[in-house]
Amino acid sequence: MTGFPADAPAPAARPTSGLSFTKGHGTGNDFVLTLDPEGTGPADPAFVAGLCDRHRGIGADGYIRAVRSAVLPEGRALLQTEPDAEWFMDYRNGDGSLSEMCGNGVRVFAHFLLAKGVADLPDGGELAIATRAGVKRVTRSGDGYAVDMGPWEFIFPDAAVARGMDSLVDIGGLDVERPALSISMGNPHTVVALADRADLERTELYHAPAVQPLPPAGTNVELVVPADPLVGEDGVGRLTMRVHERGVGETQSCGTGACAAAAATRYWAGEGAPARWLVAVPGGVVGVTFFDGPEGREHVQLSGPAELVADGMLLPAG
Repeated sequence: MTGFPADAPAPAARPTSGLSFTKGHGTGNDFVLTLDPEGTGPADPAFVAGLCDRHRGIGADGYIRAVRSAVLPEGRALLQTEPDAEWFMDYRNGDGSLSEMCGNGVRVFAHFLLAKGVADLPDGGELAIATRAGVKRVTRSGDGYAVDMGPWEFIFPDAAVARGMDSLVDIGGLDVERPALSISMGNPHTVVALADRADLERTELYHAPAVQPLPPAGTNVELVVPADPLVGEDGVGRLTMRVHERGVGETQSCGTGACAAAAATRYWAGEGAPARWLVAVPGGVVGVTFFDGPEGREHVQLSGPAELVADGMLLPAG
């Protein structure tokens, strides 16, 4: 008799490979990274969940494999129009599920490639990274790296344009459902504006908020409190944010989430809203800048630090 309930979930599978890895993070959003040029290393959901388990594995919000684009179908498709995107960021959430991409992860991934000596990023240059949400271009910034995240768009455009809101979100710790706006940054986000820090602090994000209607691929949920005043004397908008990520739970930071939160707040603010934003997350601060993209659509740039904190080797089970 173990004392555990009969319906207790089985523990995630323990990683069983002698695989070299690096641990890194961007404003506390942490990842296990491996260099796997030929794409032959393990990446099945059980392996990833075991690797990212914070008690039985290394522990991380997600797993990133550095794979040459030419060996993956998604990568080969991108190489047709973006031949300089040599490396593919094969990203999985901490539960093993595939994700389109990760904004903090792109910066950490670029830093990882440079540290491993398999890519270059000279001053004034850019590094093309292939992802399941297209090619992202990375440059150096004062506090780390900046990434052109591409254009943003409404997931439910008719409702968004008509009302400025398109969903209702039921969040633990709050008494009533809150209106929200769902935005795609290549992956889905639903942004909820709260009145003050007290609301933000009492929300319960250890389980996923219920979103109706739910975007087809599920959604990350961002809770934001705009600064008062919203725009500082420097002309920069400011927000504070918490986030629940699909397949992970609450994280210290979410780069695409910060972009979506700034996009939603900028839309709500209306004409004259600034192009530059600082978004405070539990793990630090990231920068978000809006600019006109090459195809005539508004793009979003994400900037912030990236750190590598350890290298290691997974031991065989036994």
